[in-house]
Amino acid sequence: MDDGLAALDATAVADMVTRREASAVDMVTAALARVDDIDPRLRAFRDVWPEQALAAARAVDRAVARGERPRLAGVPIAVKAWQRIQAPQTRRLRREGCVVVGSTSVPRPSTDWQTWGHTDRGPTLNPWRPDRTPGGSSAGSAAAVAAGIVPLATGSDGAGSLRIPAAWCGMLALKPTNGRLPTRDPSGLAALGAVVRTARDAALHLSVLLDEPFTVDHDLPAGLRATWSTTLGFAAVDPQQAAIARAAADRLNEAGVITWRPGPVRLLDPEPAWRQMRERASPSAAARLRSANDARLREVFERADVLLTPTTPIPAHGHAGPGTALSVSLTWGFNVTGHPAISIPAGFGRDGTPVGLQAVAPHGHEATLLRLAAAVERHAPWPVLASGAPPAPARSPARPQTAPEP
Repeated sequence: MDDGLAALDATAVADMVTRREASAVDMVTAALARVDDIDPRLRAFRDVWPEQALAAARAVDRAVARGERPRLAGVPIAVKAWQRIQAPQTRRLRREGCVVVGSTSVPRPSTDWQTWGHTDRGPTLNPWRPDRTPGGSSAGSAAAVAAGIVPLATGSDGAGSLRIPAAWCGMLALKPTNGRLPTRDPSGLAALGAVVRTARDAALHLSVLLDEPFTVDHDLPAGLRATWSTTLGFAAVDPQQAAIARAAADRLNEAGVITWRPGPVRLLDPEPAWRQMRERASPSAAARLRSANDARLREVFERADVLLTPTTPIPAHGHAGPGTALSVSLTWGFNVTGHPAISIPAGFGRDGTPVGLQAVAPHGHEATLLRLAAAVERHAPWPVLASGAPPAPARSPARPQTAPEP
């Protein structure tokens, strides 16, 4: 079949399979062919399971032939290596017709910085620039979706591990409110999620995960109250990252989607609390810092529906590491407080790497974030794929147009 299937999002794949315009076997066979073609250079996958995937696809086709209508029928997906096929998120997606084709790369345990992925063939490449990392720890998941291998890949977010790779790969990722889904993380910092290409896929994925209806197709917002913060009161942020994210937010304001509600956003640096929670040490000190930031965020959300920031303080770094920069400085605070947060494609830097716009909402308000992402997509559509297949490591991709400075 035409590999234009690579450009389909998960919603379109499921629609075609349930209408029997294509089979789950067709979709999975095409995804496996893309793995063979792209992944030797990209190195997004740790393991690929073609026999199991095709058997699962045949089972989906039989179910559709019986009249069943799984919400994600025949959608080929990849799963983060730390979650594998029996993880709660994966089981829920498979029950709705998803077919797992393989597991994706994550960092080595011995690596202090987690914004990359590793396979036995070498590091995972960023599909937009092979000399850069895709981010992490859900590294391979973001790279696989951005390169068009699969339309959806699972991940988890304990400090920004979904939002950072989504930002650096030009994709979409939502961290739900912490605690809405069970995880194996005893610290309470991690939340389950996925990297996807479209807002409607993010809504469909969350509907399956939480067993609640989420939709964006006919519910675009108007006049959402928004507050902007470049630094959250403590972070050092690259000016270009901030300018591109702010330009995306200003386009929403010009379109009437948001109205600015200025005011201070001065959170305490969450690093001490995050580390204490992760190490399960000094619980009272962590609780005090979290309580202080919770109170400050309540004040923000009294005047605004969403808080907008850059997703990352720096652009995608090279495979040698980020140096002294903290890639998580704008994301991990919302793992400590548990607020839902989403990274939305905002544009491209002068180096050709994508930049993310982060939106944060009150606890339980994921629907607001999904509607906002749909509005960004409507008013400034982002590229569907990173040039279809990534270039060989020796070459550089064509440089995308730089987003305008605000």
